[in-house]
Amino acid sequence: MRYFHLALFTAGTLALAGLLLNAPAAEAKRRPVTEPDLRIVQVSMSSENYVPGQGMLDVAVEVELPSYLDGDVLLEVSTLISSPSKRFMRFLSARQPVSMPPPDGASRMTVTLSWDGADQHEQAVSQGQYTYEIKAKLLAVGEKGPRTLMLSWPKRGTIEVK
Repeated sequence: MRYFHLALFTAGTLALAGLLLNAPAAEAKRRPVTEPDLRIVQVSMSSENYVPGQGMLDVAVEVELPSYLDGDVLLEVSTLISSPSKRFMRFLSARQPVSMPPPDGASRMTVTLSWDGADQHEQAVSQGQYTYEIKAKLLAVGEKGPRTLMLSWPKRGTIEVK
């Protein structure tokens, strides 16, 4: 009798598992992904092939701001420049106040980040191809300091160091 119940239980479990595996998967309904109102429009470099020790590499980042801003707001633009092995990396950032955009729509601001060709240890980087990831962030200035209001999607690219 004991074996009969065990066999019945095992058969029932296998049948249930088979039904679950063969049942059509319920598709999750997702909303379409929309781009944030804060956008990085363009990234331009002062030099295509940068040589460390021969001046700064300026990275100009043009950012489109949303049309509905109120209060004291800061724009922060940051980038992480890194080697493929992640052995050499450098984080750069700049913050500046945002003047209120005109009422007819979104305005644009350009922020320039300057890289001296040094890594996180202030040593000149070696030749090669480096990647960058640039992000823009809007910060509301409050009593307890700045807090994040909105983030842009990142822009990625490469820098050739000669």
